[in-house]
Amino acid sequence: MKRNKTACLGAILLTGAVLLPACSGDTKEGGSKGDSTVTITQFVPDIPDKTFVEKLVPEFEAKHPNIKVKIMKTPYAEFDSKLQAMIAAGTAPDVTSHWGEGGFIEYYDKGLLRDLTDLMKEDNFKASDYGIPDNLMDIYKIDGKNYGIPVYSYVTMLLYNKDMFDKAGIPYPPSSYEDKSWTFDKMIETAKKLSKPSDDFEKVEFGLDWGWGERDMRPVYFGAKVYSDDTWTNGGHATSFHFNSPEVVKINQRLSDLILKDKVMPSPEFTKAVAGQGGDPFATGRVGMSVAGAWILASVKDYSFKVGVAAVPYSGSDKNRNVLYVDPLLILKDSKHPKEAYEWIKFQLGKDIQEKSIELSGGTPPANQQAAEKYFNLYAPAIDPKDMKNVVEGGLKYGVESYNHLITHYSEILNIVKNELDLVDNGQKTVAEVSPQLEKKVNDLLKEKNAGKANK
Repeated sequence: MKRNKTACLGAILLTGAVLLPACSGDTKEGGSKGDSTVTITQFVPDIPDKTFVEKLVPEFEAKHPNIKVKIMKTPYAEFDSKLQAMIAAGTAPDVTSHWGEGGFIEYYDKGLLRDLTDLMKEDNFKASDYGIPDNLMDIYKIDGKNYGIPVYSYVTMLLYNKDMFDKAGIPYPPSSYEDKSWTFDKMIETAKKLSKPSDDFEKVEFGLDWGWGERDMRPVYFGAKVYSDDTWTNGGHATSFHFNSPEVVKINQRLSDLILKDKVMPSPEFTKAVAGQGGDPFATGRVGMSVAGAWILASVKDYSFKVGVAAVPYSGSDKNRNVLYVDPLLILKDSKHPKEAYEWIKFQLGKDIQEKSIELSGGTPPANQQAAEKYFNLYAPAIDPKDMKNVVEGGLKYGVESYNHLITHYSEILNIVKNELDLVDNGQKTVAEVSPQLEKKVNDLLKEKNAGKANK
């Protein structure tokens, strides 16, 4: 797309002075007219575990003197809106990922992504050369075409408070995914032994904080179907939502009972009171086990209690036992320098660079499993590297990608689900009471969105 001075001025007004270099020329930047140097950009949220990539740039530029890299940053909450503004203004970055609310499939559905297949074929790219498991590569492959290459790979894991287990005289849960004796029921039995119900927030203790995936996805852990089968073959456009099926209602009631009936799981009020909105109740030292994405490890060395990691328990099937949160690097369709952008992506996948990224980011897990040993040892001696290895490798083997990356209009769907289920968590309604209306609202939304797509 050609840009004139008016378009450049609009881009500056929309996104700030950081975009000035993008308006300086169509194909060559950073030198005189005869200079063959080009500049590519990567867009990241302004948070430490993403902005560390700036420190990788000098090494890349030293190896690729004809390519300059600029890292563009914006506050996390503004990531999606800034990206859309840049695309609309014709100043889109070359490389980014789904680091805002929108997932990969939203970018694909809007036609924002460049097909990388030709670049990878020309380069004879093999995922195995970069230690990337095939199941991770397949997440970002549609109709046999590659639209993204994994760079980071978070698994879901169970953290447990060793001090609470020791005090109660309970054996630690296993880290191996092959130990099928560690079941969901066994975990709940353990949680009950660890819990100390009380109306006093200063005295109450809970056995479990179950944060497996988002609220719409949790029934999948137990083998239930939530979205129509065509969701996974038509580009993430679900045509039906099954939250009022007897199976899903039963599962959601079981999970709700953990808070209201069994009293082994903290309520939203407790979480907000002790940890703030969106905080982590496990960090208080009064929760025995916490199931969440691996980012929960970020503050583990600061805890006042000993911590271990264990496998997500067995629910009767290994198919959807773990939720994966795999971040791919994407080249946007309007990139004028896709080959150079591709070289920058490959650079970030190398074993030595992935190892550096683990340190510089404070614990971002590598997609390149050749660098995984560095990640396994990062939290030692607080956490046994052997347990980390078991938990990560088992999670990758038995995991399914988070639905927020795979379903279109996901944030709107999730808002409906959360709003309705909050009424259950707060004891205002039962699961059976909210499920019919919840399902209808989501299906009405899907019908509206799919009709809109058909009319385009």
